[in-house]
Amino acid sequence: MAIGSFFSPLKFWGNSQEEEPQRGRMQEIDLGVHTVKSHGGRVAIKHKHDWIILVILVAIEIGLQLIPPFYRYVGKDMMTDLKYPFNDNTVPVWSVPIYAVLLPIIVFVCFYMKRTCVYDLHHSILGLLFTVLITGVITDSIKLATGRPRPNFYWRCFPDGKELYDALGGVICHGAAGEVKEGHKSFPSGHTSWSFAGLGYLSLYLSGKLKAFNREGHVAKLCLVFLPLLAACLVGVSRVDDYWHHWQDVFAGALIGLFVAAFCYRQFYPNPYHEEGWGPYAYFKAAQERGADNVSSQNRDALRAMSLQVEPTSLENMESGTNTAPR
Repeated sequence: MAIGSFFSPLKFWGNSQEEEPQRGRMQEIDLGVHTVKSHGGRVAIKHKHDWIILVILVAIEIGLQLIPPFYRYVGKDMMTDLKYPFNDNTVPVWSVPIYAVLLPIIVFVCFYMKRTCVYDLHHSILGLLFTVLITGVITDSIKLATGRPRPNFYWRCFPDGKELYDALGGVICHGAAGEVKEGHKSFPSGHTSWSFAGLGYLSLYLSGKLKAFNREGHVAKLCLVFLPLLAACLVGVSRVDDYWHHWQDVFAGALIGLFVAAFCYRQFYPNPYHEEGWGPYAYFKAAQERGADNVSSQNRDALRAMSLQVEPTSLENMESGTNTAPR
């Protein structure tokens, strides 16, 4: 129940605590016609402001890449901890969007093909994009403001090994400007934050879809839930092994990614351990509306049937001359 206690502070989102136990008894309902083709445009238009915010976040993220970081003072005595080898990335930058964004979307599409629920597909993708973009903006903003040098900063600053310092003992770098600029973006780790954001969101999604916390004791489900988190952890470890980040950078990046993933996920889905954790809030709302329509339709049919039964009886009484008026 540790995961349950972790997400318990987030219960104030969506419906109130009093409403969730009642809604938790609802069984799965096949909405049938609620597909991308029939309701996709309607759902997207309803969330048009969210998509506009996403575009703004993309623009902010691009703008942050153009801003130089804070060039923190780096003295000669600090170089001992910044003289690690300048290695290539074990996990290339271009691969991060593939496994942190594209891979989860493929999983979402697979679940959509099984259940054809447009609400689940739309909200899962929207929540994922919000997760990675918010994480990226937070991470890069902190990077620029902090300006912490990377463990391999020495070889970025002095690629030929010839050191040069000013009168105050600060470094005078003669390496490539782009390398020096990137060398001041150590804290927090962007690889790690994006990995834990995208794969952490996927882990939450799988835990709800697989009903991993339904108290039936299927540990195999937890293995699938933990698999994305393990991959994110290995990415973080690689950043330390490659000497591109200090361990504090990776730890902070993991926290940022996980917290943003949890916050964004709870905007669209109940807690994974909840009885309704397998579907988005919008699905249950549509199911309730359909149930109400079915009840209304049944009531109308019942009233129509009763009226048809009453009318022949009234005609028979009139033809026989029976007086039904009270005496």
